[in-house]
Amino acid sequence: MRQHKIETREHLAEVRDSARRALLDGKPKVLVGMATCGLATGAQEVFDALCDEVRKSKLDVRIVETGCNGGCFLEPVVDVVLPGQARITYAHVEPSDAPSLIESTGDGKVYEKLAIGRIDAEPFLLEDLRKNYRRGKLAPDVKKVPPYSRVPFFRGQMHIAMRNCGFIDPSSVEEYIAKGGYAAAAKALTEMTPEQIIDEIKTSGLRGRGGGGFSTGRKWDTCRNAHVEPKYVICNADEGDPGAYMDRSIIEGDPHSIIEGMIIGSYAIGAHMGYIYVREEYPLAVKRVRLALRQAEEFGFLGKNIFGSGHDFTVRINRGAGAFVCGESTALMASLEGRVGEPRAKYIHTVESGLWSRPSCLNNVETWNNVPVVIARGAQWFSGIGTEGSKGTKVFSLVGKVKHVGLVEVPMGLTLRQVIEDIGGGIPDGGAFKAVQTGGPSGGCIPAEYLDTPVDFDRLTELGSMMGSGGMIVMDNHTCMVDIARYFLAFLKDESCGKCVPCREGTARMLDILTDICEGRGQPGDIELLGDLAAVMVDGSLCALGGSAPNPVLTTLKYFSAEYRAHIEERRCPAKVCRALITHKINPEKCTGCTLCANICPMKAISGEKKEPHEIDESKCIRCGLCVDSCRFEAIEVSEGMGQE
Repeated sequence: MRQHKIETREHLAEVRDSARRALLDGKPKVLVGMATCGLATGAQEVFDALCDEVRKSKLDVRIVETGCNGGCFLEPVVDVVLPGQARITYAHVEPSDAPSLIESTGDGKVYEKLAIGRIDAEPFLLEDLRKNYRRGKLAPDVKKVPPYSRVPFFRGQMHIAMRNCGFIDPSSVEEYIAKGGYAAAAKALTEMTPEQIIDEIKTSGLRGRGGGGFSTGRKWDTCRNAHVEPKYVICNADEGDPGAYMDRSIIEGDPHSIIEGMIIGSYAIGAHMGYIYVREEYPLAVKRVRLALRQAEEFGFLGKNIFGSGHDFTVRINRGAGAFVCGESTALMASLEGRVGEPRAKYIHTVESGLWSRPSCLNNVETWNNVPVVIARGAQWFSGIGTEGSKGTKVFSLVGKVKHVGLVEVPMGLTLRQVIEDIGGGIPDGGAFKAVQTGGPSGGCIPAEYLDTPVDFDRLTELGSMMGSGGMIVMDNHTCMVDIARYFLAFLKDESCGKCVPCREGTARMLDILTDICEGRGQPGDIELLGDLAAVMVDGSLCALGGSAPNPVLTTLKYFSAEYRAHIEERRCPAKVCRALITHKINPEKCTGCTLCANICPMKAISGEKKEPHEIDESKCIRCGLCVDSCRFEAIEVSEGMGQE
């Protein structure tokens, strides 16, 4: 089906009905998670094998590419829609599973070997579509598969931003329309005034999901009331935080939701031009949003007189070169203008003088993605989710020392413990939780004593951290918190644009001090000096990069001061991580003389006769840990304290 130039809401409804009939055609459908994370684990090979098997078997089964449903630790992931039954999720699928999986699907049965969960009626479908989704009782083999409500990773999640990720073909505008797509834009442009839209966004309590947490409705209102033309709307898809990939996944899995949000926002503030600023390192995201823009133009959702409302709106893509600082609004706009990505002082607000000195409304991917839901479901529905000051849900990239690595979308107010232990599965290999770093490289490290803290904008800030864009890095008891602070400062120093002295010199000097501490050269007074530098950076930096850069240092100093003292005063690393502050020795009672450690040592620091206990020459040892990893008899022991220089 291909329909062009939808000019009215009635026409959109006709296309939606037709698309739904095509979607519910009674034929089995196989969806393969083909986001970047899925492709990295072999999803392309699985997709090709499934397509080959369908051709050979001649079964009437459709194979579809889709995005990531958040369960990155389960990939490659394949979902099978069994008409009249359920949607079955299969994990860790390999190309060799293709024959059995396709045969089972063709017979309307479950491939029980890899099935991990089922959805009886897809929750993102509109009510009238959901009631037609189920036809009859579940077959016995389908009943054996636990529903999502009993799968720990999915239980407790609530997908709003990720409502379509992993469930639709991101290259099909018809599927997006079938699931209710562009209905919110049609409603906004034909039934509501710009003021009513802004009031609805304000009432919803939607706050910016890019890090600052500023009221979206207030930002739109200020921009609309700026008496300068033209105005611009901008989507910030630069996403440069280490370990964060929420925006990338939403673009790859549901690009039309962002475009629809921008259409609504452009009408509300009176803008006719929009930009999606996406980093060059996201080629698949760029490919899919470019296709979505082309489809939106073909169907009349972009261009002249959208839905007959008289509103004109066009969107262009700009690719960033990967500078972390370009995630900051004014630096991003400087880059859009073709200048060096450097921030400017905040006493001039971008909603009044932004891109080309014109009023500009910038929100991130997740914020724009939430807008159609607010308009479609209503502000009261949205504001009923979350906490008093933080409404709706938030997507987090849960990474690090946690069993269930992936994207987690939860209502605001769930505790860190619920996210990390219940949904994330806790620490692998019997390890103990030590800290979680939230909010990207400029966020803070929160210790175990605060695991029961509700996750929202204000509570995380109270602990010295931040919501940020949604990164959540879990650390276990083998993590050195001084080394963690050093790691993030090294990143921030490299990414500082260097425009202002407090950030340029402050990050460099703090990194020097942290490096000295980790390498056994820490001095009395270093802790106090770090605190003084942090205060200057917070007060004097031009943008949030410098102002928040001390957070990893300040929180580790606050919650893990004993580790700093051990490094400085006792020249030891309690976590046994900092190379200069540990020693490696071989326990002769455990060593069998297998020679594996001697063969793998890059410095040839290990010697001994075969089948006899070996020794380590500390003067040659660089404490790389390769010997520890290779030893099958746990004969190599790591001790706290400085080795021989």
